[in-house]
Amino acid sequence: MDRIETGAGARGSRTTSAKALRGLDALNFFLADVRDGLGPYLAIYLIAVRGPDQGWNEATTGLVMTIAGILGLVAQTPAGALIDATNHKRAVVIGGAIAVTASCLVLPFITNFYLVTATQSIAHVAGTIFPPALAAITLGLVGPKMFAKRIGRNEGFNHAGNAVSAALAGGLAYFFGPVVVFWLMGILAALSIGAMLMVPADAIDNDLARGMTEEEEQAQEKPSGLATLLQNRALLLFAVLCAIFHLANAAMLTSVGQLLTHLSGKDHATSLIAVCIVAAQCVMVPVAIFVGAKADVIGRKPIFLTAFGILALRGVLYTLSDNPFWLVGVQLLDGIGAGVYGALFPIVVADLTRGGGRFNAAQGAVATAQGIGASLSATLAGVIIVSAGYSTAFLALAAIAALGFVLYFALMPETRGAVRAGSEPESGGGRTPAVPVRA
Repeated sequence: MDRIETGAGARGSRTTSAKALRGLDALNFFLADVRDGLGPYLAIYLIAVRGPDQGWNEATTGLVMTIAGILGLVAQTPAGALIDATNHKRAVVIGGAIAVTASCLVLPFITNFYLVTATQSIAHVAGTIFPPALAAITLGLVGPKMFAKRIGRNEGFNHAGNAVSAALAGGLAYFFGPVVVFWLMGILAALSIGAMLMVPADAIDNDLARGMTEEEEQAQEKPSGLATLLQNRALLLFAVLCAIFHLANAAMLTSVGQLLTHLSGKDHATSLIAVCIVAAQCVMVPVAIFVGAKADVIGRKPIFLTAFGILALRGVLYTLSDNPFWLVGVQLLDGIGAGVYGALFPIVVADLTRGGGRFNAAQGAVATAQGIGASLSATLAGVIIVSAGYSTAFLALAAIAALGFVLYFALMPETRGAVRAGSEPESGGGRTPAVPVRA
């Protein structure tokens, strides 16, 4: 069997089979659509297919999505802790894919509000498994030395999968109607399970996957308590910055969609937003790969500052013209900002938690913070749009991004050195990575 050397990790040089790495590529590609469940297609199905005759409108659909979203948010940190604790990560991923898919495939056969809410809540909670599981499996396969490069590749395949599945869903729905989304999801879930089985269980180092160091493994130390996450000031600061990023970012596409609806009408706006999503995902592919390849060379901080800067610029550019094609063109910048964020998020968390054995729980905790920011974003933008108009809302979101840029520049340390010195934690805590609290 062909084997590829993936670099010197915590235990020295790690060698991973080519089949396992191809399986990881395929897993990120096929799981891209499954991990989010029905996503925006849920509202389309409930409102357009079920409709008011069956008791479904914008309000009832929105309530389902809100309840499911809140439960998914609450599940983020426990999901990460589960990934840290289990040595059966493949089974967890497969179980999550089955749970999400089954919860969505049953939708055409149920009409009761509470049953629909229950199934979508299960899908959201199960979906929280995938981000920490994919990052953990990657770290366990290639080790910390090659982690940044491999995460960039993961994100590239993830965005490519999103773009392809969105294009397929849009094209097939034109001929077969909205029900095609369910067929596509079932096929992708089966392919995801097959991809996961391509990665041998014994190829995943479970201690590396949870962020343990070689010295801790040899001493048979247990992972640190979850309370130690609250003592990591750099991690808490990063969580706040992630919340700020999503507070500025989450409402931009939604607001552009609403503006396009007013400018171009419902039918044209739907097509334009679909183009925005697919095109932005295509931009994210090379961006994510670049970030993974250069994060260890350039450093995390300059690249993350670029994401905040692009986000602020995007908000300002929206205000310069109401031309639909201009708005769609500006939205392409989302491919840069989101591409950088998606690739760097697990890398920085890994830097800040190296040596504590709580890498995945930390991912869940920071994801909870970013989820709170994203949840507040739409409400904030909506209030400003109603009271002061779209331009003011875009400028406000840009100002929040600019604030995030300043805070990251002034307070957040460069975490790149934690990978190289990850097994040399500072004295005192024994679990805190060798990263200063201040820049």
